[in-house]
Amino acid sequence: MTISEENSPGTAHNTDTPNLSDISERDKPWDKHRGNADTVERYYRGSEFNDYSSRVRYCSEFLDFRLVPEDENGLMKLKLNSARFCRVRHCPVCQWRRSLMWKAKAYKVLPVIVRDYPKYRWLFLTLTLRNCQITELRETLTWMHESFKRLSKLKVFPAVGWIKSTEVTRGKDGSAHPHFHCLLMVQPSYFGKNYIKQAEWVALWKKCLRIDYNPILDVQAVKKGVQPMSLIPELLKYCTKESDLVADRKWFLELTRQMHKMRAVSTGGVLKQYLHELEKEPEDLIGEGEEEEPDMGHLYFGWKRKVKKYKLKKDTT
Repeated sequence: MTISEENSPGTAHNTDTPNLSDISERDKPWDKHRGNADTVERYYRGSEFNDYSSRVRYCSEFLDFRLVPEDENGLMKLKLNSARFCRVRHCPVCQWRRSLMWKAKAYKVLPVIVRDYPKYRWLFLTLTLRNCQITELRETLTWMHESFKRLSKLKVFPAVGWIKSTEVTRGKDGSAHPHFHCLLMVQPSYFGKNYIKQAEWVALWKKCLRIDYNPILDVQAVKKGVQPMSLIPELLKYCTKESDLVADRKWFLELTRQMHKMRAVSTGGVLKQYLHELEKEPEDLIGEGEEEEPDMGHLYFGWKRKVKKYKLKKDTT
């Protein structure tokens, strides 16, 4: 993301009010997330969650960016300085910002874990079961969490620490597909006599779920010498992708009821002491700046619903 003379808001050829997405390539996602937030706001309006509607409506309406140097050639970049967030769980903007903060924490802490446990290896485990009705989602997730606890207590369970995130996707028939993404830290000996094959993982998960069919499960080992940071984007992404949030109002409102106050991320074993903050709602949805980073001025943008764009506010007084 750079602001050069060519796309600077002050250049003479810009006859129309510039968009944030025109000025800063990296900040294009703001338009998408805020546009989907308008749909979510309409879904909540007039429902039992009407108070969420007003909160989402005024979420991130105005953005204050600092101009900071990017390199020695005079190019500048934008860095979010302040914004008001609604913190509604299924607000697309807040879900996106929350994921960014979780990822930032994980990227900062995981190298410390790798340093403290240099010989340990990593597995990426995805646990699923058959789709359920959206009205049964809460009961199903509770059942899955209890099943994972049983799995983690088995003698053959290889992880000495783990991060588990919950994702729910919408089936084509309006059902819900809940599943867990898990990053497991295992001892080096796992890849010897303690190795668990795919079919054995399936059998273990089936046993812990107490079901009569083989659930779909995927397990992948991180190659030796490769750090687990590459898995963070998949592990700590959205709880429900935005296209599912805005696909159907009835389904979305039921999702809100079913997921109320349910935890999206949990940690266990030796990783809990390192990553316990991931279990909490991030206090900061903006991102801490570098202390020595100079402030070269500010640009302010306002959300324009008709064009679904953030527009530069010329008058910032």
